[in-house]
Amino acid sequence: MCGIVGFRAEKSFQSLCDDLPCAVSTLANRGPDDSGLFFDQKNDLGMGHRRLSVIDLSPNGRQPMSSDDGSVHIVYNGEVYNFMEIRNILEGCGHSFKGVSDTEVILKAYLQWGIDCLKRFVGMFALAIWDRRKQQLFLARDRLGIKPLYYYYNAGKFIFASELKALMAFRSFPKEINSNALPLFLHYQYIPAPETVFRNTFKLLPGQYIIYKFKDLRVKSYWELPCASQSKNRLFTDEPSCLDSLDDVLTQAVSDRLISDVPLGALLSGGIDSSVVVALMQKISTSPVNTFCIGFEEQAYNEAPWAKKVAQYLGTDHTELYVSSKESLETVASLPEIYDEPFADSSAIPTVLLSRLTRSQVTVALSGDGGDEQFAGYVRYWMTRTMVNSFSRLPVKIKKALALILNTIPPELISSFYYMIRSGLPQRFQVANFVDKWQKLLSQLEKTSIAELYRMTINIWPKDMIEQLCGRKLPHSSYERLFSGSKNEPLLERLMRIDQKTYLPDDLLTKVDRASMAFGLEVRTPLLDHRVLEFCSCLPENLKFKNGTGKYLLKKLLARYLPQNLYERPKMGFGVPVEHWLRTDLKEMLQDYLSPAKISKDSFFCPNLVEKMLKEHISGKFNHQHRLWGLLMWQMWWERWMMVKISDGCE
Repeated sequence: MCGIVGFRAEKSFQSLCDDLPCAVSTLANRGPDDSGLFFDQKNDLGMGHRRLSVIDLSPNGRQPMSSDDGSVHIVYNGEVYNFMEIRNILEGCGHSFKGVSDTEVILKAYLQWGIDCLKRFVGMFALAIWDRRKQQLFLARDRLGIKPLYYYYNAGKFIFASELKALMAFRSFPKEINSNALPLFLHYQYIPAPETVFRNTFKLLPGQYIIYKFKDLRVKSYWELPCASQSKNRLFTDEPSCLDSLDDVLTQAVSDRLISDVPLGALLSGGIDSSVVVALMQKISTSPVNTFCIGFEEQAYNEAPWAKKVAQYLGTDHTELYVSSKESLETVASLPEIYDEPFADSSAIPTVLLSRLTRSQVTVALSGDGGDEQFAGYVRYWMTRTMVNSFSRLPVKIKKALALILNTIPPELISSFYYMIRSGLPQRFQVANFVDKWQKLLSQLEKTSIAELYRMTINIWPKDMIEQLCGRKLPHSSYERLFSGSKNEPLLERLMRIDQKTYLPDDLLTKVDRASMAFGLEVRTPLLDHRVLEFCSCLPENLKFKNGTGKYLLKKLLARYLPQNLYERPKMGFGVPVEHWLRTDLKEMLQDYLSPAKISKDSFFCPNLVEKMLKEHISGKFNHQHRLWGLLMWQMWWERWMMVKISDGCE
């Protein structure tokens, strides 16, 4: 895995050239093994690269890499797992190779097929190719958005990079806040693509590419997530054959991701997704697989005992590390550096700790990310479908009467009762901001908007509260557009498709990419192989969600390799006790960053509302953990990136 950065600009060429080495150095953690620069002064272009050597450790794999005649140049971040197959085809077309890297294969695939080369790649990638012959810069991101790609475009200046911190390293990059960013961040706890925190700065969406020529930037899609409605003529209905086919396609996806010239292992939580991946790895491997897990003192968040049982049964070489609350809390200070855009998923903390542990022994690790979004693993799917089935078909008069009756129950009573029994509930029945969601449900009883019902299960700040907090209305995002565009899909498929295009790349994959790359660890995700997604789109709904639970067929597959008692348990999630920390160990930090003086100075939030939430949470009257964590992450990000010049830390 690597880091890439580059530019093309009509003006300020020399200034951008001077800043490029600094921009490259900000990505050193992504590529600790090597670095390189390329400049084309005649065409006002520069590109830089940081290398994490995984395949072909020799100098033949160095980047930026040039074509034999020097007319085409590439910087690339990722892995194309079928590169040897493509190489064989290219050799049949007359191409020769100097080394054995996938970078050289990608470059010559572009020379052979142009932009259509993207359709041949199986893997994860973000790439930029400068084609002097056509006077164009070609950039692309993998189909699922596993690898990141940011770009800035304004006034004839185009800059791209793997992370925002590399863009900010250019002194001419204007760090102007995007007015949509704050309300979107509060609502989702991340900033939905293609928006970013800065103006004129964007995330390239998964499955898209850019063709940039001076004063002409075009963004196009080369792959779309398959729709269930479009796959009906190919639906499998026979469960045994579906199970065999799932075994085959996942085994192939795992096998493809075992190619490496450096030590390789797997992240094992003991949950269904990671256990499936490790089981298939162990089936393929001729020696014990290296597996890694972290444990916590707080038993409600500790999956380590389950991971250990799975590892023992499968016979892996297992490493577990129990981390104290002190170690977890020390990680909080590093989050704004690692996540250089406001990001408030608190599971980033254990992800960072697990990445650090894993990198101490291996350079590459497989993970189980992507199973929930393909096999209906989230309780919010069940909640939304239940609400739709229960309420949307009722006559308006009955819904009004029911809402009137339920509204007579005081919110304080609901909150007290819920938090009294919450610790005894399985994770799938624990809901953040329960009272707000209850009240939101009441207001929705008279409406039939599935988009709003589903939004209710995932948002942290309701729209009206966002406006009260920061004085800005919640703008439309990709969420509304995707819901509108999927209205002909079956409900469950529709909800999974929304998550696959929003929550998965913008939250989960961002979390894993930044946490792992902070330590130079490459994480591969076989469940997000596009061939797996295309197969799953053909499966009938009852093989994904059945008898009130998700992952039906995936569990059937896991049963081939593990006893049922090792994985049939309530889903715990990958979390930390933020609610408690904000009242104890993080209390002082929270009160400092959210003090009336700092809040008033920055003028982003309503000081009175923030102060009210602080008092309610610390006293134990209400649980505002997710909201306060989001505010804390914004304030810490602002202090790190908007008040300090990044160039001060450049080499």
